[in-house]
Amino acid sequence: RYRQVPTFSRGTIRKFSENASGMKKLAARDFEDLLQCAIPVFEDLLPEPFNALVLDLLFELATWHGLAKLRLHTDTTLSFLDTSTTRIGKILRRFSRETETFDTRDLPSEEAARGRRQARKVAQSLPHSQAHENPAKQQPQRPSKHRKFNMRTYKLHALGDYVNTIRRFGTTDNFTTQLVSTSSDQCSN
Repeated sequence: RYRQVPTFSRGTIRKFSENASGMKKLAARDFEDLLQCAIPVFEDLLPEPFNALVLDLLFELATWHGLAKLRLHTDTTLSFLDTSTTRIGKILRRFSRETETFDTRDLPSEEAARGRRQARKVAQSLPHSQAHENPAKQQPQRPSKHRKFNMRTYKLHALGDYVNTIRRFGTTDNFTTQLVSTSSDQCSN
């Protein structure tokens, strides 16, 4: 359905590839385009009440993203961002609760990558003479791995710190960790 979304302006939102979920090496602008077009794309894909839940979540994420990337903040916009962060926390907890019964599994590409990692690990542990045999033959085919929505990630934990970080350091386009990593690389040489 992403492919059916028309382009917007010159280079603002580009044409999506045939398989949006299979897109590789995405830049921040690609994620932003996917988020901005998500509501009409996801509308009516799921039965109620899940349709409304997903659309509410997408709306809150788009609202939060729009506020977080402002290049100039006032006390009012920071208050809006703080309120939006609270709403995101509530709706993510609701999403986690109400969708835990879904049987979600790894994609075939994720299964294949896991299989390759396991085969590589087995090949490294074998003596050199056996390592040249096909390790994939030695691994029995396992069913795809069951996945649940994980609320315990650093990214979600850090959302609550955005408003204070913007107050202390300025808008999110004013600072980067790249300078720290570059200078630490030079110190180690």
